[in-house]
Amino acid sequence: MADKEMSFLDHLEELRWHLVRSFAAIFIIAIVIFANINFVFNEILLAHLKPDFATYQFFCNVFSSIGIDSSFCTIKFKQTLQALNPTQQLMTGIWSSLILGFVVAFPYILWEFWRFIAPGLLDSEKKKSRGFIFTSSFLFFLGILFSYYVILPMSVYFFYNFEISDAIENNFKLEAYISLITNTLLGVAIFFELPVVIFFLSKIGLITPEFLRKYRKHALVVVLVLSAIITPPDVASQVIVSVPIMILYEMSIYVSKFVIKKQQKNVAKSPRI
Repeated sequence: MADKEMSFLDHLEELRWHLVRSFAAIFIIAIVIFANINFVFNEILLAHLKPDFATYQFFCNVFSSIGIDSSFCTIKFKQTLQALNPTQQLMTGIWSSLILGFVVAFPYILWEFWRFIAPGLLDSEKKKSRGFIFTSSFLFFLGILFSYYVILPMSVYFFYNFEISDAIENNFKLEAYISLITNTLLGVAIFFELPVVIFFLSKIGLITPEFLRKYRKHALVVVLVLSAIITPPDVASQVIVSVPIMILYEMSIYVSKFVIKKQQKNVAKSPRI
């Protein structure tokens, strides 16, 4: 009863503490990551510059098994990145630690968000929303893994080997390379949250299955454009990225359909006055 009688300022104060705890979790994890920054960079963020990275080895084995010579078996990267100002390595390390801190703390952030909205839910709604944290976290980390093991290896391989002239040498800046890694990780992970976003938009009546079906072709064009932006400009890479995103879109249609049907059943069961 006390939660229902909270004033607007009380709700703001409650939200402030949820945000404080969320940011505190990010900072604590970021500090731990920064304390191990050499390992994080060498084994995680710069791992795609190693010829023995799992994805390169996988493609090498696949092509070799069918008798095709592949450049994935003879990959060579120039494994040095340029830091063009005295503070760049430090600031890149700090920023990378904060981003990875957000990634690791994502389930806790969702839990804080759920704790904030839970008092306003009915008991039946609370039971139904308990899977929200698990589902959202699963999709988020699935997006992280997909971008880390599929999109990023192809992107790094393409950009390091693409040349328009022998007179031009690829010398990439540390900041630009790490931005490619972190932006791709977060961008794809957030994109994988599409079914969850559609669920809530359907709950409040902004999205319907009919709307999603009607604009399916438009969505495909948008997905292809986004795939062209975040992947090397070749058809194979774009298809590899587009397929799972379109699968998520189709899943979202069924999610929206499920929500709408559930709401219609509840309306039919409710007593009329």
